[in-house]
Amino acid sequence: MLNIDELKFNGHGLIPAIVTDASTKKVLTLAYMNRESLEISMREGRTCFWSRSRKELWRKGETSGNVQRIVDITADCDRDALLVTVSKDGPACHLGTDSCFNDQVFQGDQPAPFSVEGLYGLLEGRKKDLPEGSYTTYLFQKGLDKILKKVGEESTEVIIAGKAGDKAETVYEIADLMYHVMVLMVEMGISVEDVQAELASRHVIDHKVKQEKMTK
Repeated sequence: MLNIDELKFNGHGLIPAIVTDASTKKVLTLAYMNRESLEISMREGRTCFWSRSRKELWRKGETSGNVQRIVDITADCDRDALLVTVSKDGPACHLGTDSCFNDQVFQGDQPAPFSVEGLYGLLEGRKKDLPEGSYTTYLFQKGLDKILKKVGEESTEVIIAGKAGDKAETVYEIADLMYHVMVLMVEMGISVEDVQAELASRHVIDHKVKQEKMTK
């Protein structure tokens, strides 16, 4: 385990801290820490930064409630920058957005890799803009009952494919089911983070139950 004394703070006594979401791996913000704020962060288990504009310590979420609970802190190879992985209670940006990085400067030709979060964002856009000719638009316009019907139908298709032992068809039907479930999530205002948090809570419970069974 690296000691704070081994870190390289700059001439102003600061070290950049890149904050990322433990669940989504998304970069949330770039902030700065001095030795005191880093020690506070490690002691309290939540992010505390040094505000360069206000010249004071800044505990994230102290007024907004958007606390960032620290999973781990890692130094880079030169030991002059930190990667702070957090579990967050709300938006990271003071503008109310999930991340401070929102204004695209350049778009290359390489397509972004698929992610559940990316699909969710696309579906949110469909619900907001309702582009003509889109199947997703059709579902949102028809409403909750139609979406629930499709989730039921796709669940049945997964069961049929699984029972038949057809792996490729089962994968295909699971993808259909996941898509329709995510449409339902957007319709009901359920985020990917909401589901991840529920799964994480079950993981902890399951781990404890397994431990109890093993010790009996």
